[in-house]
Amino acid sequence: MEICEVKPSGYCKGVGYALAMVKKAVWDYPDQPVYIVGMLVHNRYIVDALKTRNVITLDDSSKSKMELVESIESGVVVFTAHGIADSVKNRAIEKGLTVVDATCEFVRKTHQIIRDYLNRGYSIFYIGKKKHPESEAALSINESIILITDADDVDKINNTDKNILVTTQTTMSINDTADIIRKIRKRFPHAEIAEEICDATRRRQNAVRNLKDTDVLIVVGDPKSNNTLQLARMGSSAGIRKVLRIETARDLVNVKFSENDRIAVASGASTPKVLLDNVIAYLQTHDASYLQTDLETIVSFL
Repeated sequence: MEICEVKPSGYCKGVGYALAMVKKAVWDYPDQPVYIVGMLVHNRYIVDALKTRNVITLDDSSKSKMELVESIESGVVVFTAHGIADSVKNRAIEKGLTVVDATCEFVRKTHQIIRDYLNRGYSIFYIGKKKHPESEAALSINESIILITDADDVDKINNTDKNILVTTQTTMSINDTADIIRKIRKRFPHAEIAEEICDATRRRQNAVRNLKDTDVLIVVGDPKSNNTLQLARMGSSAGIRKVLRIETARDLVNVKFSENDRIAVASGASTPKVLLDNVIAYLQTHDASYLQTDLETIVSFL
């Protein structure tokens, strides 16, 4: 059995920045509670590790970000790498909370592009995933922004504006996005394109797409992670016969592999490197010790 690690791996720049901002908040405000509104990044092991540092994650799909902020009486509120609506951020400031904005720089760039083009009178088409926190933050900029989730949505758009900008969620599939943009260009040939898939997402997807002679692709990451989902989909579209999405090495206990399998192991941009390393080590040795997720080890990787 041949095993290779798909690179790049480990945290992307945006995840590293978000974690650094939380650590700084804990250090700067030792006597205040620190709350994160939503998952800081999409990995529950990071959430659990932050809990050991008394960082409270408020993540409730039945409540809006505004409702979550309203539930905080005092302390520090951290907004996640995915971005946040100005109205929610302003409400936190009004309440006297200490605000830490951990929005990824690539997401900030997309938001600035949207604002600049809105000020120039453009209609905005935003390619993204419905109800994803990054999409929600972008759409909050202006109610006129049109969300496009797939190529079929393009046919439903009723827009006759001459000035149109198309931009994207940073963690979208490069394949799916290209298909959607191709269809937009056909219907709206005058549209300007600002594809904002971030470099970390693009490099990981291209690395999977370019895998050769691979029988099995294992993608390590949280089920809620969109960039992890897109890596798995990229593997399937590249013709890899078996694609597995897992969180940890424990998910491989009952999986059977052939001794001749060539296995590639990739990870999402918010997957702690130790989880990826444990998967590779378990595949190589079948040592049960790699099935244990040591929270203290994850904490040390924050």
